[in-house]
Amino acid sequence: RTAPVRPGKLGHAVVGTTDFAATTAFFRDGLGFLASDYLKDTGAFLRCSTDHHNILVLAAPVAFLHHTSWQVDDVDEVGRGAAAMLEHHPERHIWGLGRHHAGSNFFWYLKDPAGNFSEYYSDMDCIIDDQLWTPDVLEGARSLFTWGPPPPPSFLHPEDLAALMTGAHSAAG
Repeated sequence: RTAPVRPGKLGHAVVGTTDFAATTAFFRDGLGFLASDYLKDTGAFLRCSTDHHNILVLAAPVAFLHHTSWQVDDVDEVGRGAAAMLEHHPERHIWGLGRHHAGSNFFWYLKDPAGNFSEYYSDMDCIIDDQLWTPDVLEGARSLFTWGPPPPPSFLHPEDLAALMTGAHSAAG
């Protein structure tokens, strides 16, 4: 296949928040999202569709958008899309190819021109019957991936967070 890879939809976003409980309650109690899984003490995978998650809320020192995630048809398109993006900009590579445990989806993370993380993904778990799903609490490597290379430190602790924290403290002071 030589046609360009075009995402079918924005599948999910990951947001950092300084008030994990209130933000999780906003999506769950306010907007009616359901819990799919949790990251021990730090995250909640929430859904408003049959996709495993539409948002991941993370406890963080500042509020920020960690990444957006774009659904493509299959793992071949994940690889082809990333390869096309990296052909003239290899510095955009962040992490991949791999498979997440939570959601079971294939992934590849890149940086967009503004420096934001962006993910190609495919084959996300679907939760068809909410009554048959029990959220799990994930920790360690299982909370990040089932296979693939380990995530780089910049994915776990984005380099621009320090600047955001300095700006937040300056604005508050």
